[in-house]
Amino acid sequence: MFQRRPSIPTTARPQARRSRSLRSGLVAILAGTALVVTAAPALAVPPAPPNPSDSEIGAAKAQQDAAAAEVGRIAGLVATAEAELERLGVQAEAAGTAYEAANEALQVAQGKADEAASQLQVAAEAVAAAQVRIAAFSRDSYMQGASMSTSAVLLSATGPAELIQRAAMLDYVGANKVDVLADMEVARVAQAEAEAGARAARDEMAAAEETAAAAKAQADGQVAVQRGAYAEIEAQKDAYETQLEAANIALLQMQGARNAHQQWQQQKAAEEAAQKAAAERAAAEAAAAAAAARNAPSRSPVSNGSSGGGGGASSGPYVKPTSGRVSSCFGARWGTLHGGVDIAAPIGTPIYAAHGGVVQRAGTASGFGYAVWILGDDGYVTVYGHVNKYFVRAGERVRAGEEIAEVGNRGESTGPHLHFEVHSRGVMYGGQIEPVDWLRARGIDLGNVC
Repeated sequence: MFQRRPSIPTTARPQARRSRSLRSGLVAILAGTALVVTAAPALAVPPAPPNPSDSEIGAAKAQQDAAAAEVGRIAGLVATAEAELERLGVQAEAAGTAYEAANEALQVAQGKADEAASQLQVAAEAVAAAQVRIAAFSRDSYMQGASMSTSAVLLSATGPAELIQRAAMLDYVGANKVDVLADMEVARVAQAEAEAGARAARDEMAAAEETAAAAKAQADGQVAVQRGAYAEIEAQKDAYETQLEAANIALLQMQGARNAHQQWQQQKAAEEAAQKAAAERAAAEAAAAAAAARNAPSRSPVSNGSSGGGGGASSGPYVKPTSGRVSSCFGARWGTLHGGVDIAAPIGTPIYAAHGGVVQRAGTASGFGYAVWILGDDGYVTVYGHVNKYFVRAGERVRAGEEIAEVGNRGESTGPHLHFEVHSRGVMYGGQIEPVDWLRARGIDLGNVC
């Protein structure tokens, strides 16, 4: 809230800046109360993370156990299917080997049958030759008369030459007739045996080949079926392993959420304890400040900011922006940057310009409630946030140590404090640097908290 004092260099303040007695009275009142509003701001605790219930974690664990059990069961089926597939594969290989052997035996039998057929041809030719000879003899016998005896045949010769010829013929027939007939009979028997053996061997080997082919086809079919069953079980195993992985992830997520919630509770408890301790210290500081304010004869500026006390119009180039205790330091936390230092102090505690410069902005600010931005003559921008009231306006020049606002608890704040930032290179809304180090380098010590 803006209440501008007259632009005069004296230390006396008009009614807008409040009188010394009014300030002292207010300080005394604040010190006499329980200071319930002086709790120092703690580090902003993030919202509570989700906290899965025991039943939810138990359900996730049960799902994980069920998926693991199913994966184990399917793994057993896969092992059984693999063993059966291996057994059928061996049988298929044996059936294939038997088929090849039967096929080879059939070829051998066929060769034997061909050899027997060749022998049969030879025998048939011998029979035919014998038959030719018998036919010639029979023809001669018929021409001489079928009833003629051997003597008659010789006596009927017309001369010695014919007699000799007929005697030779009778001798030949006597010597060869029986052999020819015997050879013919042997050839016929051999022919019959060769035909029977060849036929039996061929039929036997053909039956063996057919049996082996059927066994091979059956074995191949069983292998194909088993491969399909194995592939199906493998697919089920993959599906259950995916379910198990999802169950593991879900359980880990719930356990992680539970751990995060427990850590958040511990952090919250620590912050609450720090707030309580800070409130007690702030109350003591406020009481001391009130007593000092009542006993002070007048409100005079601090001669040198390096004393570590409050501000006030100063001939020095830098002063402490307010009195109080550092309650939160500059730095990253919970994934974001806390871009300044928090100084806990009661509401109404004066805030001073840390350096001389020109006010760039004063008034409502998102997150801060009210805030003041000063572009210093040194090129740095200082920011004063969560103020209760402000007494300057944009474009106004201020000196180091001039009161520009008072401590408040506006905006996103957990307790009365000043949020003080330093930006380098004249940047208004970025480029924050460590403010404690910046002040320390300029002779202002906020303590060794940060």
